[in-house]
Amino acid sequence: VPELSREVKVMVRRGDEFLVLLRCEADGGYWHVVAGGVEADETYAQAARRELREEIGLDAEPVDLARTYVYDVEVEVHAFLVDVPLGWEPTLNDEHDEYRWCPPTEAAARLHWPETRELVSEL
Repeated sequence: VPELSREVKVMVRRGDEFLVLLRCEADGGYWHVVAGGVEADETYAQAARRELREEIGLDAEPVDLARTYVYDVEVEVHAFLVDVPLGWEPTLNDEHDEYRWCPPTEAAARLHWPETRELVSEL
């Protein structure tokens, strides 16, 4: 049985809005949240912290939502949430072209992956 690839996704919430990120056109140009792979020596929580720093310049401790999804029978994704103060803005890395703060219904409508839409709608 092949080992599952491990990934994290982190919902970033500011007040009543969620951060959605537009992946670069080279990656298909879709809206997503902070996400990425877990390196061999990392826990899910460590990967979530690293991805927050790398993708949006945020050094924070995300809350484990105890939600795990399996995609394509080979990728296990663990979900996290982080709340940021009102007025905070991200510093995007080169993986993203733009960002928006959206209320949950608008964020869910923009997001590409159904599991992420569902999660944002529930938070």
